[in-house]
Amino acid sequence: MNQDRPIAHVSEDGCIHLLDEHLRETAKLAERFAAEFGCGEWGRLAGLWHDLGKYSPEFQRYIRAASGLDAHLEGKPGRVDHSTAGGLHAVDRFNKLGRIFAYVIAGHHAGLPDWQGATAGMAALAQRLQNIKLLDTALSAAIPKEILEQHLPTERAKSGTELSRSLWLRMLFSCVVDADFLDTEAFFEPDKTKARGCYPTLTDLLPQFDEFMKGKQAEANATDVNRIRTKILDQCRSKACEAPGIYTLTVPTGGGKTLSSMAFALNHALIHSKRRIIYVIPYTSILEQAADQFRSIFGDAVIEHHSNLDVEDETRETSRSRLACENWDAPVIVTTTVQFFESLFASRTSRCRKLHNIVNSVVILDEAQLLPPDFLNPILEALDELRKNYGVTIVFCTATQPAFGPHKSMGYTFKGLTGMTEIMDDPTALYRTLKRTEISVVENLLEPQAWEGMATRLREQDSVLCIVNRRDDAHALWELMPEGTFHLSALMCGAHRSKKIAEIKQSLKDRLSTRVISTQLVEAGVDVDFPVVYRALAGLDSVAQAAGRCNREGLQDKGEVYVFAPPSKIPAGHLRQAAEIGRRLLTNAGEDPLSPEQFEAFFKEFYWVRGDRLDKENIVDLLRNDANLEIRFREAAKKFQLIDEAAQGQVIVRYRNDDLIKLLEKGQPERWLLRKLQRYVVNLPRYLHGRLAQSGAIREIHPGIFIQGHGALYHDDLGFCPDKSMLYEPDELMC
Repeated sequence: MNQDRPIAHVSEDGCIHLLDEHLRETAKLAERFAAEFGCGEWGRLAGLWHDLGKYSPEFQRYIRAASGLDAHLEGKPGRVDHSTAGGLHAVDRFNKLGRIFAYVIAGHHAGLPDWQGATAGMAALAQRLQNIKLLDTALSAAIPKEILEQHLPTERAKSGTELSRSLWLRMLFSCVVDADFLDTEAFFEPDKTKARGCYPTLTDLLPQFDEFMKGKQAEANATDVNRIRTKILDQCRSKACEAPGIYTLTVPTGGGKTLSSMAFALNHALIHSKRRIIYVIPYTSILEQAADQFRSIFGDAVIEHHSNLDVEDETRETSRSRLACENWDAPVIVTTTVQFFESLFASRTSRCRKLHNIVNSVVILDEAQLLPPDFLNPILEALDELRKNYGVTIVFCTATQPAFGPHKSMGYTFKGLTGMTEIMDDPTALYRTLKRTEISVVENLLEPQAWEGMATRLREQDSVLCIVNRRDDAHALWELMPEGTFHLSALMCGAHRSKKIAEIKQSLKDRLSTRVISTQLVEAGVDVDFPVVYRALAGLDSVAQAAGRCNREGLQDKGEVYVFAPPSKIPAGHLRQAAEIGRRLLTNAGEDPLSPEQFEAFFKEFYWVRGDRLDKENIVDLLRNDANLEIRFREAAKKFQLIDEAAQGQVIVRYRNDDLIKLLEKGQPERWLLRKLQRYVVNLPRYLHGRLAQSGAIREIHPGIFIQGHGALYHDDLGFCPDKSMLYEPDELMC
């Protein structure tokens, strides 16, 4: 082993990755990534200095003794802190501005730190920068001058919104983390590196899409609905030439907005030289359907990325799990709202790695009305920042466009977004043209209906869909229904739901009796068409989405949609508030309870009711621009949880996937394998997850990755169901 030149990594067979080569290659990659948003010099320098601490004699002794990939990790017993020295050197050279590099460099293993704070302790950047000895030790190794002696970049930092500085630092962090991972991977697994970047371009994908749409239109029946869908598609294509910015696409359910929005995105991307399309979807059930549809058009150019199978605790990460994290290097990404927005506010390396690949893209936010209200202000602020400083075009795509523009009432000012452009020429006229249902109320929305009575009503229908608010509601009602009734909930893994939805569609197509009991996962983006739909009381937006599953193709004069008050409590919080507003608006609706005017009234009142709770965790304050760069990244990331990780646990279930589970049991959690296994994950209440793990019913085979045992825990109709008497808290019951 070479005793003279400092080492960055050593492979299991003794091959050496020289430190100066690793620094220079990481710097090149980080410069290329950051150049996409005009900050290549900052990326290069952060990459060049990210591992200065590895020059220390202590680290060199350690890596020669330990070798292997795991020597690269910190924060575990016996490991050497090699990520602070570069930050210390930056502050030493550039004073306060050196903190920009210090955040990025000091956090490139453990995640972006807080400057200081009550919970940060010794992990706070302010504390770490007191340890001058780490820099002195590294400098004692005679680091080459061409690495150490660098000038402050001349490129300007980003500005314009309250989150400009924090998001800019997070973007630089992403560039360095991804560059570090990729150069490390190139050393340890060169075959994987060779396989990267083999995707077609968006230029290649547009003809494939146009050919697909041409065939789809040729096969479609010459109905009024299909003619309207063609006009919507044509408008999306024609508006694609307009300038990058923030767009709304307001299309009634059943209007074909998924493919039409993709037509806009592809054409807009090519006209304005965008790099990729990111399709963001609120529910995994919709994601699975959209991803399948896009793969049928674009093949392997599509990456489907759930929020599942992330290692939740960075102290339990391994080098393999870090290299397996997703970096969104494909031309088409289909991901969840949780994954997209929690990444924009994340501090962990695994979540942040992909962020620089959002730059200069088209982001489609499908079912935009489902953006979580508790975090709406920071979400809109971040989207505005992406538009202003990172070349991102954003499309809010929905049938029920939320009131995201500025407004003021009842003493509350909603800042919102300005300068939004609607893609459709006349959404109100389009709504009236595509109106295919009549809304009725069962009895009285103040009078709960017993499940037995609802089951009787449903049995009277030959084909009917009933959508309820809670998993246990779906279970209880399904058990009262005749044999052959379908059940859908998120206790079924994605592959199972996809199979059941395909069976439901085929049953409807064959004109067989088709009864379905589902949670709200079916009501957005799942293309089913029932003559009659029942919807448990919910917000007006949810009722409209349910109506979109009724008479979808316009083959009846008018489909029938019934809203009823369920016997169970609606989950507390914004869901209950939305339902109460919906109850009042539906009761006093007049002729058309789902008119665009009703939705404007609904969303404005919904946001006014919440007032300053549209940023209930004060995320913007934690990340607000600060002249001293005293930012609390980690605290903000911990609080920005769209789904409470502490309340949920994930398990890979056994559903026709034994071959994949065997590969996971035998080997490492490789990225391609985790991508496939996303379709077999179910989220469980944490208390139940812990109880099942303790009993051995589920077991942990890699850090944070649990698999179902071989018992009869998975039901072919109900999904994961170890005990039919399982109790849930109300906030655990959605979907």
